[in-house]
Amino acid sequence: MFSINNLKMMEVIDIDSGAKLGFIKDFKIDTSEYKIISIILPGEKGVWFSKNEDLEISWECIIKIGVDVILVQSPRGPLVDEQ
Repeated sequence: MFSINNLKMMEVIDIDSGAKLGFIKDFKIDTSEYKIISIILPGEKGVWFSKNEDLEISWECIIKIGVDVILVQSPRGPLVDEQ
């Protein structure tokens, strides 16, 4: 078992592309069933006044929670564009 604070300190990595997606910013929680629905990561940094789009990843897309990383896989393929 992991606490919410422990999960927020782990880096999230996309296993398809190997990209580091960042750290968890927030959680979407089902309060009636007491379970996490999804994790929310901060979006790409833009210019000063642009709106950042957060990245929401379903809990079902989490493959493995390790000691210091969380491995995720998107059902639609890579979560980030490969450059």
